[in-house]
Amino acid sequence: MAKIAVVYHSGYGHTASLARAVKEGAERIPGTHVDLVPVEEAEQKWEILNAADAMIFGAPTYMASASAPFKAFMDASSKLWAKQAWKDKIAAGFTNSASQSGDKLNTLIDMMLFAMQHSMIWVSLGLMPGNNSTTGAPTDLNRIGSYVGAMAQSNSDQGPEQAPPDADRQTAAFLGERVAKLAARMKD
Repeated sequence: MAKIAVVYHSGYGHTASLARAVKEGAERIPGTHVDLVPVEEAEQKWEILNAADAMIFGAPTYMASASAPFKAFMDASSKLWAKQAWKDKIAAGFTNSASQSGDKLNTLIDMMLFAMQHSMIWVSLGLMPGNNSTTGAPTDLNRIGSYVGAMAQSNSDQGPEQAPPDADRQTAAFLGERVAKLAARMKD
């Protein structure tokens, strides 16, 4: 059984909805167990993270980088880093902001570098950009056009029950499924 931990921070609930979508996507692969780990609970759940075959990181993009609680989680992992406890685990990431760009790429790069420092194996989104031609639509997967991880956009005047849109939730689910497939392959 492949074990995946989705470690995330969600300030207003939008990123939590993406975390649930990532979990649903990963669970499409038989034999996959997924734990949702809000960063506020990470200190009590190090054993879950240490036992995971893969970790998918998620945070909102605030002021051009990951939210402060997510960065605190990153910093808190330094003792594990010193032991290279997460070496060769699979890693991936997702983020959300109110703006189409919102400098989300920077957040994903921060997550990727964090994973690299832990000697983890980063997994890209694995989708071509959607909605980038006259035949595209805002309902396309990867409508924002990311490669590094899943990006989502939530209108600032809508709650998590309305935003991010379904296309972004399905893109997050695709990422979860992709990571679960790779984790299962590595377990063989």
